[in-house]
Amino acid sequence: MMVQKVNWADVPVEEVTPKMQRKLIYGEKVMIAKMKFKDGFLVPLHSHENEQVTQVLSGTIRFWFGANKEETFDMHAGDTVVIPANVPHEALMIGEVEEIDTWTPIRKDWLDGTDNYLRK
Repeated sequence: MMVQKVNWADVPVEEVTPKMQRKLIYGEKVMIAKMKFKDGFLVPLHSHENEQVTQVLSGTIRFWFGANKEETFDMHAGDTVVIPANVPHEALMIGEVEEIDTWTPIRKDWLDGTDNYLRK
């Protein structure tokens, strides 16, 4: 194993859509993404094997949880949510949003380009 020292300023920006940009840093078992979203971007209802921690740096994210979106709340700058593996969730960006997501295990779909749910 090699220790990595990385500065976000040196990480290339991936434009996933015109309303979503992300930077990725990852190791063998954990991935962190720093993302920027334009107002109105919708992450459609989905679930994954990865445990997820989302931290809002600026803006507001409205989350829905559950297969029928039975739980909802808004998150603002400074808020963090822990989403267990396999929990369906959807997110709407209200205003310009900057946030950091962390997953374990790493999001292989984000590395191999099979994250089609985001690219529609």
